[in-house]
Amino acid sequence: MGKTTRRKHTVEFKAKVVLEALCEQSTLSELSSKYELSQAQISRWNAEFVKNAAAAFGGSTERT
Repeated sequence: MGKTTRRKHTVEFKAKVVLEALCEQSTLSELSSKYELSQAQISRWNAEFVKNAAAAFGGSTERT
């Protein structure tokens, strides 16, 4: 068996997948098949996206 290498996804690709998941027009199962990713991977990207959402507005997560 040949050695498999890890795929590296761009930030843009990850954002596209997460935004599709957040729109809830497709299930995780459908997105998983469409993009050849595991459901767990999509869920991890989703959690990371939500956790860092405040950065999109240029502010920190702490209130001043």
